[in-house]
Amino acid sequence: MRTSFLLALFLSISFSLTARQKVFDFNIRCQQAYDAIMQLRLDAGTALLEEEKKAQPDNLIPYFLENYVDFFLLFFNEDPALYAQRKPLRAERLARMEEGPTNSPYYLYTQAAIRFQWGMIRLKFSERWDAVWDVRKAYILLKDNQKKFPQFLPNNMLTGSMQSVFGTIPEGLRWISNTLGMKGSIREGMQQVQQVIDSNTEVARLFREEACYYYCYLKLFIENKPEDVWGFIQKYKLDTKNNYLFALMVANIAMNNQKAALGIKVLTERNDSVQYEEIPYVYYLLGQLKLCRQDEDANIYLQKFIDRFKGKFYLKEGLQRLSWYYYLHGNMDAANKYRSMILTRGNTETDADKQALKDAKSGKWPNPLLLRARLLSDGGYFSDALKMLQAKKAADFGSMEEKLEYAYRLGRIYDEMGQDDNAIIMYDATVRTGANRPEYFAARASLQMGYIYEKRNDKAKAQQCYQACLDMKGHDYKNSLDQRAKAGLQRLNGG
Repeated sequence: MRTSFLLALFLSISFSLTARQKVFDFNIRCQQAYDAIMQLRLDAGTALLEEEKKAQPDNLIPYFLENYVDFFLLFFNEDPALYAQRKPLRAERLARMEEGPTNSPYYLYTQAAIRFQWGMIRLKFSERWDAVWDVRKAYILLKDNQKKFPQFLPNNMLTGSMQSVFGTIPEGLRWISNTLGMKGSIREGMQQVQQVIDSNTEVARLFREEACYYYCYLKLFIENKPEDVWGFIQKYKLDTKNNYLFALMVANIAMNNQKAALGIKVLTERNDSVQYEEIPYVYYLLGQLKLCRQDEDANIYLQKFIDRFKGKFYLKEGLQRLSWYYYLHGNMDAANKYRSMILTRGNTETDADKQALKDAKSGKWPNPLLLRARLLSDGGYFSDALKMLQAKKAADFGSMEEKLEYAYRLGRIYDEMGQDDNAIIMYDATVRTGANRPEYFAARASLQMGYIYEKRNDKAKAQQCYQACLDMKGHDYKNSLDQRAKAGLQRLNGG
């Protein structure tokens, strides 16, 4: 009896000591690994994590940071074979985090972040329900962690980002917010992310660059404040030369904000050492940006993207852009070849890919003058685009679709050049003529007018325009335009 008692006591003490050994130690080596991973120097980061595992086997942070490596590889590259290989690690890592001390703010945070990252990954691999439940669970864990550790600001980085987005989910994706059972607030969400960036606490400084990454995208796509984004990038001196993630981010923002020259400059001047991960998405960006600038070598980069990318997102759009390149160069054999590939490759998860497929199925090619003007305008070469269009008038175009696009393109160019009154005239003409048509021109024109009136602080007219955008049915880019219109209404209502 005495022997069994001593044995039980010994085992109890041993188990207790083992449990206490599990720690969340975000030490210098882990910080260096995290910094390397956030710069997309994934091999260097992984090597540091392996060193830490050997030096401190009970530290759970290396296993947490390994999830970042998988996130970037799978989110950007979408390799199905790698996904099948890495997918079981999600459950393993969550189980490891649950072995950590419950009195640490990292206990719930690491579980939430892993789930959040896998939610984003699962969306890329069309596991929509699993993705939604991962994000929902992440949000619940973070809210619990905020109650327990209100001073632990990384909570705010993720909850703020989610909260900013939830309130703008369009009707076409309403099943997501209904499933999540959450309402968002742009204002509160942005304030939470800003808190992390502004704080000088040690843990906030540690996560600042990640917070900056979320903040820039939210500022552009949710708050629609592009000038604030560029001011923020300059103020915080985001390193686009040695941080590949920031280079990709700034180039993507440039592509979506009519700054092709800047995007090309960032991507061509970055440190392209072999220490950085190979990300085919960079060729997609460069190809798009160069096509807008009408560079002769745009096709080379688009071809590299198509050849090297193993995923499905943006593939139809990439093929569409490559077909446009050859179409504008008069090479119809190549143009038709790549257009036919749109029918069988990639998916239609994004509005741009849906539009590429619709165009390919139509069998019609765009008006070459309008296409060149569109690309120049998308790249920020407004004067060149305006000259092309001013040499024509609406009557010069045969179809109603072309007449609509002509009016819309003029409106966008005037808008970007700061000629708001001229822009409103052309936008209004587009809306009146195209509100019930399947093209996106009228909905986007209404959205852009909303931006102009919001900028002028004419809230009534801005609200009217955003609502008109939402009310238009059955047009191209419906989900993405609705999301922006909903964000506009939220801003006007102080949400």
